Amino acid sequence: MRITWDQVFTWRLTRQFVSEPSADPVPAIVDRLCGVQAQVTSSAETAVALRSTTPEAGALTRELGRGTLLKTWAMRGTLHALTPAAAAAFLPLMAATRTWEKASWQKVFGATPAEVAALTEAVAQILDGPALTRDELVEALLADKAFHKLGEGLRSGWGALLKPLAWQGALCHGAAQGNRVTFTTPKRLLADWAGLPEPEVAGPIAVSAYLGAYGPATPETFDAWLSRNSNRKPAVRGWFSALGDALTEVDVEGVRVYVRTADVDELAAARPSSSVHLLGAFDQYVLGPGTKDTALLPAAHRGEVSRKAGWIAPLVLVDGRIAGTWELDGEVVVSMFDGGAVPAARLESALARLAAAQGLDALKARFAERI
Repeated sequence: MRITWDQVFTWRLTRQFVSEPSADPVPAIVDRLCGVQAQVTSSAETAVALRSTTPEAGALTRELGRGTLLKTWAMRGTLHALTPAAAAAFLPLMAATRTWEKASWQKVFGATPAEVAALTEAVAQILDGPALTRDELVEALLADKAFHKLGEGLRSGWGALLKPLAWQGALCHGAAQGNRVTFTTPKRLLADWAGLPEPEVAGPIAVSAYLGAYGPATPETFDAWLSRNSNRKPAVRGWFSALGDALTEVDVEGVRVYVRTADVDELAAARPSSSVHLLGAFDQYVLGPGTKDTALLPAAHRGEVSRKAGWIAPLVLVDGRIAGTWELDGEVVVSMFDGGAVPAARLESALARLAAAQGLDALKARFAERI
């Protein structure tokens, strides 16, 4: 079967609730996206609001407080808001990378595999009670002299020493105390938490969920999104193979990729139409396939989207492809690639939708110097 990238982008826009916002509750939107990157809370809120027919301020944060979602370090070591089902699918695959057992990781962060194992056990016991702030958690850990040398790393806001613990289900974020982060465990946060399955069980579930939003894709693209290709290649290919007839190989303009068999007919029937959408920073639409996907984002303009310090810029989509970026400075300042044009009427529609997602009555746009 042969399909075009235009068909793929049309299908993804629909599947990700970009072209057709959803009336579903926030957890259902987050689940379809395989989680929402939440390093920057306002960006995560925008991602959900833009995909909802009835956007509400703070809707994502509210669901985190209710325990229908959890916030933890997940894909690529970044903070995500996840449904319990998504956490159970993706966290075991992050744990399977065993990055903390690599000499390079130990050299940078100063903890041996044995120390990480001891830390995991200690944190699980300490957090088997009320949620603790980072300072409270670190103080409790440093009561044990065995962890004294890890004090600086434990206090770091980057959480490098805590990520392996999150991947193993030993901790996650709890309800914030003002501007202070707290930690708890999935078991205490979620009433129906059943623990983490083995990678061979979780892998096919994770692959299917990913392809349902970001397909068609290769095993390499999936693992780049998941772990920056830190998993063993045979294991990743095995997760794909385990799905058997539930996957179909297709040709997208000469590239052989996999789709869920259940999605083949929708992909084949996708008919591209002219559209303009404005998506926020760190949006899953680009994080899913990755900024190195040149069919989605021209290589010459990757630097405009993937910026310094890991910042992913807000996106201007034209017919499903990334055609520019924007910034909010009283009005929406649009920077189009290569002197591209945006149909005025469709931009107005995108601005109205962005305004609603931001809780504003209206937004105006101006064009920056062409890049």
